[in-house]
Amino acid sequence: VEFFGPGLQNLPLADRATIGNMSPEFGATCAIFPVDDEAIRYMRLTGRDEEQVQLTEAYFKENGLFYTPGDPDCEYTDTMELDLATIVPSIAGPKRPQDRLLLNQARDNFKLTFQGQLAPTPAEIKHGAVVLASITSCTNTSNPSVMTAAGLLAKKAVEKGLTSKPWVKTSLAPGSRVASDILEKADLMDSLKALNFYVVGYGCMTCIGNSGPLPEEISKQINENNLVACSVLSGNRNFEGRISQDIKANYLMSPPLVVAYALAGTIDIDLDKEPLGTGKDGQPVFLRDIWPTQAEIAETNAKAVRKELYVDNYEDVFKGDEMWAAIKVTESELFSWKGDSTYIKHPPYFDGMSKEAPTSVSDLTGMSALAVLGDSITTDHISPAGSIKLFSPAGKYLTERGVEPAMFNSYGSRRGNDDVMVRGTFANIRLRNQLAPGTEGGFTTYLPNGEVTTIYDASVQYKATGTPLIVIAGKEYGSGSSRDWAAKGTFMLGVKAVLAQSFERIHRSNLVGMGVVPLEFAAGASKESLGLTGHETYDLIGLSEAVANGFAGGKTITMRATMNGVAKEFPVRVRIDTPQEILYYVNGGILQYVLRQLVNT
Repeated sequence: VEFFGPGLQNLPLADRATIGNMSPEFGATCAIFPVDDEAIRYMRLTGRDEEQVQLTEAYFKENGLFYTPGDPDCEYTDTMELDLATIVPSIAGPKRPQDRLLLNQARDNFKLTFQGQLAPTPAEIKHGAVVLASITSCTNTSNPSVMTAAGLLAKKAVEKGLTSKPWVKTSLAPGSRVASDILEKADLMDSLKALNFYVVGYGCMTCIGNSGPLPEEISKQINENNLVACSVLSGNRNFEGRISQDIKANYLMSPPLVVAYALAGTIDIDLDKEPLGTGKDGQPVFLRDIWPTQAEIAETNAKAVRKELYVDNYEDVFKGDEMWAAIKVTESELFSWKGDSTYIKHPPYFDGMSKEAPTSVSDLTGMSALAVLGDSITTDHISPAGSIKLFSPAGKYLTERGVEPAMFNSYGSRRGNDDVMVRGTFANIRLRNQLAPGTEGGFTTYLPNGEVTTIYDASVQYKATGTPLIVIAGKEYGSGSSRDWAAKGTFMLGVKAVLAQSFERIHRSNLVGMGVVPLEFAAGASKESLGLTGHETYDLIGLSEAVANGFAGGKTITMRATMNGVAKEFPVRVRIDTPQEILYYVNGGILQYVLRQLVNT
């Protein structure tokens, strides 16, 4: 998606970057803004060398790519119009970033989404309580405008005598040290700290599940009373089970709104009409009373955002701290793998791989279903994320190797260890596998004996008998983020094919890249319409012939599902969409293809 038009000149580059960062959430592969005067101004502001700045401007102008207001519009396949004056305060949630809500709809949406789960409770905190409030993620926290807006709101709140509610765990994770320096220069950091928004680090934090555990007493109340608790964060990911395993409702919003909800302590509030709290003068304080104006934000940034902040922070960006500097460097072209490391180990992707590519592929026969899933299964349902539970397969693996539970860390920190990550694949606590009815989490039924066990443990048993696996799902399979391990983990569990009604386009491509065949039901068909339960044995007929003959844009072949000696055949479309993807699949995946290209050239 390319943005153009008269409103572009009034959109700061930091806002453009925020929009670009959210591209997958609004359905784009990427969002493009043209190089213009604002881009050149930003290069100078952030300390780029003047020669580089001038070269950039000259290059784009010489090639007719520099955007100037009033230039004739380019010709586009399709155009959509967005009037910036129509944009109103919005949030997204409680389970997907694309589920946009007007701010004043938050309360009603919460009650509608979780109706039937909001029974009266004796707990001190109630349904809808905000127990986690985090200014976090690359999406917003390098944008000076929204960060100073949060600081200004905090300053006004402190002046009014407001405080964050005691049950709210708060955190501040700026996108860079420049962002925190701006807050310091603007004299806003102390106000954020007064509301318990302390800097906890830089990088992926709450958005990827790195918020750490909730206070024990809060977690206990939530779980003992089956509370629907909430998080509010300025990130771009809020899929089920990702933020915290204690929290069912997660809402994305701007940094100043995160502060506002920390003051309110609940999503069960109409911020237009109800106060955030009572001020030190005994009067109610409304959001409108402390919301900073655009003039205040602009004035603050004009004083605090300086070129020197970027230059000073980035001149030693690769230096690191004392621990980094103390690392001993070994002069070797090969990495020295540490056999007992639970963080980084030699990956198995090339084990047993031949130097030459196979000349053909086999049909997939005798497949058993590892999971039968519903619609909107995201890559966050599939990919390992967040904390590692003690009695999970990954927790048991670490315990067996002498790692104390307090040192489990998170899946994100251990993504370099495939043994940990494969054990966390399809282990999301909100996953509902129809092969294990009545359970929630990474469970399935090992079909040969009917035992309900973890998906990982079942995969090990299937692998021991040489049984290939298939996953069956509904619509929009693979939407979301954390995409790399969603495909890697699927492959490592022994899954050879995924059969769904439709795929998110990037995950479909990634499955092919890992040697897993994406298959689609025929239009209008589904596991329900075909009466599939997942207890059948599945044979994909004609794959080898289709690949040998070559195809592009998908190929319809036959799937046979057999149960109790009764076979049912139906058409499926092979979503290997390009000739290049066929090469990836024949090689066993894109990793094997690339390595063979390097070795054989």
